[in-house]
Amino acid sequence: MSKHAEKGNAAAERPRFFGRRKGKALRRNALGLIEDLLPRLSLAIPQPGEILEPGLLFPGAVRSVWLEVGFGGGEHLAELAETNPDLGLIGCEVFKNGIASLLGHVQTRHLGNVRIFPEDARLLLPALPDGALGRAFVLFPDPWPKTRHAYRRFISPENLDALARVLEDGGELRVASDDPVYVAWAAHQLDAHPDFEKVLATTDRAGVPADWPATRYEQKCITGRAPTFFLYRRRAR
Repeated sequence: MSKHAEKGNAAAERPRFFGRRKGKALRRNALGLIEDLLPRLSLAIPQPGEILEPGLLFPGAVRSVWLEVGFGGGEHLAELAETNPDLGLIGCEVFKNGIASLLGHVQTRHLGNVRIFPEDARLLLPALPDGALGRAFVLFPDPWPKTRHAYRRFISPENLDALARVLEDGGELRVASDDPVYVAWAAHQLDAHPDFEKVLATTDRAGVPADWPATRYEQKCITGRAPTFFLYRRRAR
């Protein structure tokens, strides 16, 4: 098979991504972070059949590895990394401006326990071993509120299967949204999945765990629609 054909087949096997990859033009400092810091922190797209050992992706020993799917501006992930230096945090995000924002946090807070997968999280999950993660986060994803776009939503049976596989027994899946369509969708999908049990579903911010930092998006929407916070636990295998 030619190299051209191999590339074509690999591209065809990748899940289609519908979100934005670029926003407004980045400033010089942000571009510098993308060019200089990101290569030192980024994870490459795994090859077919490749298995990564998450704990070995960080310079020192970590007691657990947590994964955030679509970290936005990186505020939540950076806060967790700073307050939990013995953890390894992997953030997945394709939006270049969001990646630059997280890199700014990494630089100013001197975070050594952050790694970035600047691609669709669905390309990383197959390369993670069973039970490799202690927590996973899907916070304020694009709701794709139109019925015809429902298949684009990240919380789906297929992706929940993948998250259930890579979470350890008792591992947490935290989900949040302020979109009523997405909230109803996520609740239905999560409640229906046999590998997850509900721990929390609330619109009361005071009722969520203390170690759940706010995202920039949450801080913006808090004066409008009240977000719903879900916490589910991976059932024992």
